[in-house]
Amino acid sequence: MSIFRAGRALLGVVAVGVVGVLAPGAAAQDGDRWENLVIPQHRVVLPPIQESSVRIESVEVAVAIREQVATTTVGIVLRNPSGVAQESQLLMPVPDGAAVRQFRLEGLPDEGIAKVLTREEARRIYESIVRRTRDPGLVEFVGLNLIRSSVFPVPANGTQRMELVYEQVLPAEGSRVDYVLPRSESLERSGVKWSMSATIKSSRAIGAVYSPSHDLATERLADGGVRVTVPASSANDPGAFRLSYVMAASDGLAASLIAYPDPRVGSSGDGGYFMLLLGVPAEAERAVIKREVTLVIDRSGSMRGEKIEQARNAALQIVGALHDGEYFNIIDYSDSIESFSAAAVEKTPESLKQAEAYIQGLAPVGGTNIHDALVQALSAEPAQGTLPMVLFLTDGLPTVGVRSETDIREAARKANKHGRRIFSFGVGFDVNSPLLSALATGSRGSPTFVMPDEDIEVKVGQVFKRLQGPVLAEPVLSWSAKDPGVLAVSPVREVLPGSLGDVFEGEQVVVLGQYLTASALKFTLTGRDASGRERSFDAGFEVSKASVQNSFVPRIWAMRKIGTLIDEIRQSGADGGELNKELVDEVIRLSTEFGILTEYTAFLAAEENDMLAGQFGDERERGLMRSMPTTAARDEVNRRAGGGRSGGGGVSQEANAQSQREADRLNSGNLMLYAAEGDKSMNETTFVSVRQNADQTLYRRGTRWVDAQMLDQAESEPERTIEFASDEYFELVDRFARENRQSVLAAGGDIYLLLDGKRTLIKQSS
Repeated sequence: MSIFRAGRALLGVVAVGVVGVLAPGAAAQDGDRWENLVIPQHRVVLPPIQESSVRIESVEVAVAIREQVATTTVGIVLRNPSGVAQESQLLMPVPDGAAVRQFRLEGLPDEGIAKVLTREEARRIYESIVRRTRDPGLVEFVGLNLIRSSVFPVPANGTQRMELVYEQVLPAEGSRVDYVLPRSESLERSGVKWSMSATIKSSRAIGAVYSPSHDLATERLADGGVRVTVPASSANDPGAFRLSYVMAASDGLAASLIAYPDPRVGSSGDGGYFMLLLGVPAEAERAVIKREVTLVIDRSGSMRGEKIEQARNAALQIVGALHDGEYFNIIDYSDSIESFSAAAVEKTPESLKQAEAYIQGLAPVGGTNIHDALVQALSAEPAQGTLPMVLFLTDGLPTVGVRSETDIREAARKANKHGRRIFSFGVGFDVNSPLLSALATGSRGSPTFVMPDEDIEVKVGQVFKRLQGPVLAEPVLSWSAKDPGVLAVSPVREVLPGSLGDVFEGEQVVVLGQYLTASALKFTLTGRDASGRERSFDAGFEVSKASVQNSFVPRIWAMRKIGTLIDEIRQSGADGGELNKELVDEVIRLSTEFGILTEYTAFLAAEENDMLAGQFGDERERGLMRSMPTTAARDEVNRRAGGGRSGGGGVSQEANAQSQREADRLNSGNLMLYAAEGDKSMNETTFVSVRQNADQTLYRRGTRWVDAQMLDQAESEPERTIEFASDEYFELVDRFARENRQSVLAAGGDIYLLLDGKRTLIKQSS
């Protein structure tokens, strides 16, 4: 076995396209040496795969971005379970412009050899491996460059850690800079532990920081930089890791538009979907609006024991976390309504001490009078110059006084003349979940559901932490065509959310919608700042740079639209009201087209992968549901959305709809919550029988992946068949790579597409 070193030969940067030269004595790395190929964004490729094969144990990615130049450090740990040392080599797909700075192997004194291959060389290698392994998975990296290392050893029954560092100049569009780490769409099934973080530094103020692919934990640094970490719960989400940051303009607003062209939007053929990112930089976040917080606490008999203790602790935490000079009040309710004070009081050491004593004295007894508690909390005159908000907590249904869901909603609307934001907390499953959602979303607030096994104090604290430092109150977004004479009607439509919530410190606003014109767009954001003055920000964008690479934009828009429609459907079912059939039909259409499943359309997934199958009756019934989807979905909505106001099923529906309404990143696995009848806890499920690849949606039907446009023709005979690994197949791979759709072909099994108007079977099964 040999290991090739080049001493310090790699001190210089290896330019893209340069064909590196191996050290003297280095063996050729041609097709006959393809063994233990480590592709960290995919897996180890070894034909045939054996138990003794080298495997990837973990991948750690740290990105340092300074003035638009990104340095990516990838640490990879390999494990060799066999009793003999094995050769391996690294293949790493990278974007254009990548240059190797370093490749090191732990325990070896010198640097190994790693070089950047051109896209053409990379294409040849991908094709060679795909032909040999008959594995279509690698074609999703066609179109990318490739870093390739020399052969190196992994010791017997041991591990080998390698570290690759590469550098690239990031592309920018206006004030937005984009970073992409290519990764496989099927990554979540590889079993590799991933961790990812990034640090961003710029001489210009950094406003919005956003990822459409993964959750981010964001920390603003003292020097103006930003550190982001992908939580462990999201690090193994499939697909490329995408990160964007937007630099602020001179007026303090950070704004960027990401557009995806779709000629089906509008009548001119120039339409598409857009995502608008808006943020306020750190320098402008010092002056914040004072808050007035009214805590409304359920002390009915059902709160006895641990729940009332957690509620007390949550109240103590919130009152203690308010800044001196901010205001608070406490209203507690059961059959009757009591309060700490007739009006909100300023937080001082003395008022804090009195509030703590009041909170400790709360004792649970009696029924639940939601109506009167809400009316009292909302109707009081707020403290002058504050942003008033209500944190409303309940663990039960209304049992005293007004009990009608519609009447309670209407009473709260009329009482809220001062525009208080309601942040509702439903504790456990015995709550009217649509009511709590309606109260919150109708007032610029948000609902939170505390599951039976969750801590009230923790969930309330998480929401309140997000409400630190409001910087822009009552924001309103308006739009127009930059050239008023170009379009007589509005240049955008279907904008979500329909109204914006207050902007708090460190937050950014993500708005999605459809644009109808190729003309430039102008957006104006207005709101009230800490001094009570109205502020206005303008931003103009060209949609001519819309790209199919932004296929995540229409999918996230569809998630929000579906969540909004489900909310409307659920609200129309209050007190036995009739559900809107047109809304149900639109949910089905969007779910089918974009592959975004709901509890009412989960039957669109194949039954062998349908983890919710037990909720949809027997095998025959599920087959009927798929053959009559509109009727089936209407039945499910009537049964679940209309009737399931409380209980685990009601809470799961509300939590799932809220997640979709507020979506700002992809959910390619269709992860959703559900609670089976009688369950005391919430479960998570995902659907492996639906794939969201680029702008394509595929459904598993037997051994085939079927294009969403062809679900009603899944059993029909193809008009054209393309054999795997044929010349025609690789011509299609190249075409899809040019269109940024190559990941569609990475699905295992046959793929049945509507291609150029013809039913086309891509036969990948052996």
